[in-house]
Parts: sequence; structure tokens; C-alpha cells
Amino acid sequence: MTALRLPGIEACVFDAYGTLFDVNSAARSAQDELGARWQPLADLWRTKQLQYTWLRGLGGHHADFWTVTSDALSFALESLQLDDAALHERLMTLYLSLNVYPEVPETLARLKAGGMRLAILSNGTPAMLAAAATNSGIADVLDAVLSVEEVGVYKPHPSVYGLASDRLQLAPVRICFLSSNGWDAYAGKAFGFRALWCNRFRQAPERLPGTPDAQIDTLAELPDIVLG
Repeated sequence: MTALRLPGIEACVFDAYGTLFDVNSAARSAQDELGARWQPLADLWRTKQLQYTWLRGLGGHHADFWTVTSDALSFALESLQLDDAALHERLMTLYLSLNVYPEVPETLARLKAGGMRLAILSNGTPAMLAAAATNSGIADVLDAVLSVEEVGVYKPHPSVYGLASDRLQLAPVRICFLSSNGWDAYAGKAFGFRALWCNRFRQAPERLPGTPDAQIDTLAELPDIVLG
């Protein structure tokens, strides 16, 4: 457990996919059809999903995250010779009810009880995020659910991070931003947030501007860092 303290934080803003929601859980839930290929599928699906957000952003060809997620899944299924329309539909439906990581409910409850404002800031569409938050039982503790669709470009564009400051009416330094994606945590810090990288997957540090304030292993460490 880190001894880090971040005083003056008034809100915690979370990335959704990979930070609160387990992006592997959709493919894991379809093991009856996928067998041992569920993990390679999950990995490739996620990789292409992120690549398509960046490539569309750079090319100026925005499509919403539901479309990007579907296209990435189509690529992954075809690459693994699993191309099947019914399986595609099942996996996309499962993506709307991803599991939260085990520590998430208690962590959010502790933060809320301590007076912290809580929000999601995500690439996901409003409908995707509403479904995931509702199905996982965390919707009631959230003060805001913010989607990149409000600005029409994906992370790590600075306008995305500005959504949190604008909606919560807080200076970035009063916001603690949490992401399990290293590039996202670095970009949030570069924007001006206090940023914690929830390095669930023990990745190497990024070589990017905006080194996060600290790394944590799980979100369970967060309340002790931001609550007085």
C-alpha cells in the first residue's frame, strides 16, 4: 500500500474500460463457444479497438465507440477464423454487461461516503456506459458519466479531459484521474489532473509527457490516497 497522499481532491474521475470494467469478461463469458481461444480473442479485440480510435482520430473519420468495437471484433474473429454472425452478436451484447473488477463496488462506496464526487470519462457511447454502469450496479454512486461523443474525438485529445473539468466545475488539479491504460493516465496528467495509473497488468512505464503522480495495483488503494 502506497503512503502517497493527494490533498485537495474533490472528485475522482475514472476511465471505464479496463479500469472499472473488465474488458476480458465478454469473451470469458463465451468460453462455451470460444474454448481456449477466448483470451487471444479478447486481447486482439481490445488491441484493435484502441487502434481504431487512434487511427480514426488522426484521420478525422470519427465513428462512435459501438461501431469501433464492432469493427474491432469483426477483425479479431476473422483473424482467428471464428467469423460467425451469431457469435459476433452475442459478444457485442455481452460487452454491454461487462463485469466490474472485484474491488470496484467497495472502493466507490468508500469514496462516496467520504464526500468525494465520482464520474466516468470514457471513449464509450452514452448508451454503452449507461448499460455497463446499470448492469454492474454502480450507476447510483456516479455524479456524472461523460462520453467522448460530446466532443467527437477520442482520448487522448485534450478536449476529452476538459469535459470533466467543465462538467464538474473544478480546476484540473482538484480532480484525481484514474486509468489502467498507461497512455491515458499520462495524457490525463499532461492535461493537468492529478493522475494515478492503476497498473493492473504490470506494464512498463510509457515514454510520454505527463508522468502520473503514482502507480497503484488496484483501485482499492485509492480512498486512502484522496480522502483526508
